[in-house]
Amino acid sequence: MLTPNVELSGKTVLVTGAAGFIGANLTLALLKSVPQIRIIGLDSLNDYYDPALKNYRLGQIEEELARHPQSSWRFVKGNLADKSLIDSIFEEEAPAVAVNLAAQAGVRYSISHPDCYIEANLVGFFNILEACRHHPVQHLVYASSSSVYGSNRKIPYSTDDKVDNPVSLYAATKKSNELLAHAYSKLYDIPSTGLRFFTVYGPAGRPDMAYFSFTNKLIQNQTIEIFNYGNCRRDFTYVDDIVEGVRRVMACAPEHAAGEDGLPLPPYRIYNIGNNSPENLLDFVDILQQELVRAGVLPSTYDFEAHKKLVPMQPGDVPVTYADVSALERDFGFRPQTPLREGLRRFATWYKSFYNIQA
Repeated sequence: MLTPNVELSGKTVLVTGAAGFIGANLTLALLKSVPQIRIIGLDSLNDYYDPALKNYRLGQIEEELARHPQSSWRFVKGNLADKSLIDSIFEEEAPAVAVNLAAQAGVRYSISHPDCYIEANLVGFFNILEACRHHPVQHLVYASSSSVYGSNRKIPYSTDDKVDNPVSLYAATKKSNELLAHAYSKLYDIPSTGLRFFTVYGPAGRPDMAYFSFTNKLIQNQTIEIFNYGNCRRDFTYVDDIVEGVRRVMACAPEHAAGEDGLPLPPYRIYNIGNNSPENLLDFVDILQQELVRAGVLPSTYDFEAHKKLVPMQPGDVPVTYADVSALERDFGFRPQTPLREGLRRFATWYKSFYNIQA
């Protein structure tokens, strides 16, 4: 296992995408677990999905902050692609650790809105790298994605696999992030770690994700479409497991090392964070509907079969995601473990409360 070499207590940490699903949960976890931490949160609060969810998450952060008066939190509303803003944050706040979670998410949206991905995922990440170059940090941690594995047929997906076959622009931008980070680590000695997340879910998540969008449609008596005729498997990973992985990685920056030729290697790592247990999409839908009934989101008499439609695979999608997390377990003694049913139960309970659904 790796020995932590970055002390977070009393330090300033930048979290981009701080009002996002993972960013907000990471901020909450850091406030709860790290004494006297100062967190700078950046988010554009765009309308890719309902901003009310983002404001809800920010409200949760404010409530948690009140329980930790020795720590601090500053929220900055702004665009990652605004270079002058990013530079000013690094110059004024001098973060010890930067966690870049801001991105334009979604595979299918990248087909119709490619410009959003170039701006947020390429220009925005470039601005973070440049800021880390001119205002050195102890560790840069950034979100990649399981989508980089593209059309790879070997499973489970290992970080040792080649990832040269993206099937969406979103995947291509995430692979580009990894390449850019590697180059900047090599050229400018920036310790960086990329994290390939696998299908993150949980309470107050993204409404465009299957579990959330299915629930919204079922509530409205609409039909849900199950892609590839149900022959999809996803490595659903509960958000708390993702956050715990990020938190552990933050404290362990890659150190300088020499290669077999004696030349220095870039301080750079990549990890998968996934549940290592892919679920069939039809089984996933079955568990979701059971938990929605259990929570009182939908009545026990709801005709689920009448609201399902099996459809072909959508452009940019892949039939299976499956994470090899052996490196994560080797270096941090950690692997995601939340069972799908437990995670969906927590989501269903939250959904009923948040949307004030009466039984």
